[in-house]
Amino acid sequence: MAMVQKTVDVPVPVHEAYNQWTQFESFPRFMEGVEEVRQLDERRLHWRAKVAGREVEWDAEITEQIPDKRIAWRSTGGRGNAGVVDFHRLDEANTQVSLQLEADPEGFTEKVGEKVGMLDRQVEGDLKRFRDYIANRGTAEGAYRGRTEPSDRNWN
Repeated sequence: MAMVQKTVDVPVPVHEAYNQWTQFESFPRFMEGVEEVRQLDERRLHWRAKVAGREVEWDAEITEQIPDKRIAWRSTGGRGNAGVVDFHRLDEANTQVSLQLEADPEGFTEKVGEKVGMLDRQVEGDLKRFRDYIANRGTAEGAYRGRTEPSDRNWN
């Protein structure tokens, strides 16, 4: 598995950054290659993306969700991936968003891309686009404030 850790500071309060991140269906607006994210229920998501030039789909389960603090997930079918995004209040108007992602590259092209840092650059770009997206809006499109307790911490 490839592992990436990236952090970005966003110029909005922690609740706005967290609230926007819970709007999973908006991910295609700032995540490169993501075509669609559908929220199936409070814990399950269906993803459709273009990876290394081909369309792939997978399901993911939210394993932990603590408002204004953390969202963790793991894939449950399709592409192997897992991760956690943490939200740290810097001050009343600024938040640090930290993302840790583990992904299992598939096929020759993805494995080569991982070796030359493609996933690393993509995650960094996605976080910067998220920062710009929420900064330009100034407020989240919506919010989900539900809490999900960890069901299994094998994503670490």
